[in-house]
Amino acid sequence: MNSDADKVDPDQLRRATLASSVGSALEYYDFYIYGLASALIFGPLFFAPLGDTGALIASFATYGVGFAARPFGGLIFGYIGDRFGRKQVLLLTIGLMGGASFAIGLLPTYEQAGMVGAILLVTMRIVQGLGAGAEQAGATTLISEVAPRKRRGFFAALPFVGIQVGTLLGAGTFALLGMANPEVLEGWLWRVPFLASILLIGVAVYIRLKLKETPVFQELEKHKNVTKNPLGSLWRTSKKNVLIGIGLRMGENGNSSIYSTLLVGFMAAKGGVFEGDKFIGPVGLLIAAGFAAVMVITFGAISDRIGRVKVYRYGALFQLLFAFPAFYLITLGHVWLVWAVMVVGISIGVQSMLGPQCAMLPELFGSTHRFTGVAMSREISAVFAGGIAPIVGVALLAATNHSWLVLAVYSAVLAGISFFTTFVTPETVGRDLNLVEDAS
Repeated sequence: MNSDADKVDPDQLRRATLASSVGSALEYYDFYIYGLASALIFGPLFFAPLGDTGALIASFATYGVGFAARPFGGLIFGYIGDRFGRKQVLLLTIGLMGGASFAIGLLPTYEQAGMVGAILLVTMRIVQGLGAGAEQAGATTLISEVAPRKRRGFFAALPFVGIQVGTLLGAGTFALLGMANPEVLEGWLWRVPFLASILLIGVAVYIRLKLKETPVFQELEKHKNVTKNPLGSLWRTSKKNVLIGIGLRMGENGNSSIYSTLLVGFMAAKGGVFEGDKFIGPVGLLIAAGFAAVMVITFGAISDRIGRVKVYRYGALFQLLFAFPAFYLITLGHVWLVWAVMVVGISIGVQSMLGPQCAMLPELFGSTHRFTGVAMSREISAVFAGGIAPIVGVALLAATNHSWLVLAVYSAVLAGISFFTTFVTPETVGRDLNLVEDAS
């Protein structure tokens, strides 16, 4: 096969970047409005009979259900992406994610329909998870297979600016909602962020309809190398690299969830330093997202120059060491310290791993099963890291009378898993993505 290094279509690169970015924005807009609503609103709206702590745990459990569904979405859509092309999946996933978010905005609360609303909430969260299970895998695979080899880290990180745009939209929306009368907010205003997702769906579908298939998949079709069983191929040849991908993601995805969701609930919960002030967290996320949008590209570009593994390793080590002073500072009761911790934790700790990861995961896998490999690595880790972090965290906080130390240990353990994983991770920078073999 010809090298992918010379196959760069500037127009396709521009469209792929834009299409992936809008999809990332929608996914993380959905992610943050659901996560923040779980921490701040859904408990009393849908699970009131369970009491304050029980309602919060149940609310976070619905959040975790979405993560549990993601591997199944990754499996289904990873198969479609490797079998029929990357573009098809990106159209399907955006419809599932956005449609489910819109439907959440229409659900009846406990007062209106008893537990019916909670059951429907869980159902929509599962649908959301199925779509999200392949969205980011599709975005990273698409842009990596289109980008120039020497600048793949930079270009693969660009769509993830959409993550920060989605965060800005989600956290900004909730920060504005915090100015409303609580009765109005819990009465109908909470629905508006979910219903508004229909706008992002329309934009994303329009852009993605104009996409072309990636050069790598076109080469597979040309040489009749498209596999009929990408999952079987992955299982036979790529178990080690899937485990590596899962380990790398634990520190990044887990800490992203801790800083963006669990920390918000920790501050707002009864017994917390900022008890009753529900919107310090969303404002902090808003500020952190602005910095993170720059830093994810920066770390991606640095990984092009000095290597993916080195950037990832020092990023995980930083997150590990930062955990203890970070969560102690939260307890001092100063809002500006909370915001500083969120900015450093998210824009440096998390993004120093996410930046190189954007290109690294696709580079780990051969072309015939790349989409499935990236999806499985991302979404299995998402269950064990981001998905259960709020549930485990809330339970630990309840058992330790809201001790900051338990959050610090939890954050450090997740970062430590990623740190040690880098020592068994092959360097992938500059790899030819037309190769059917995995990186080794």
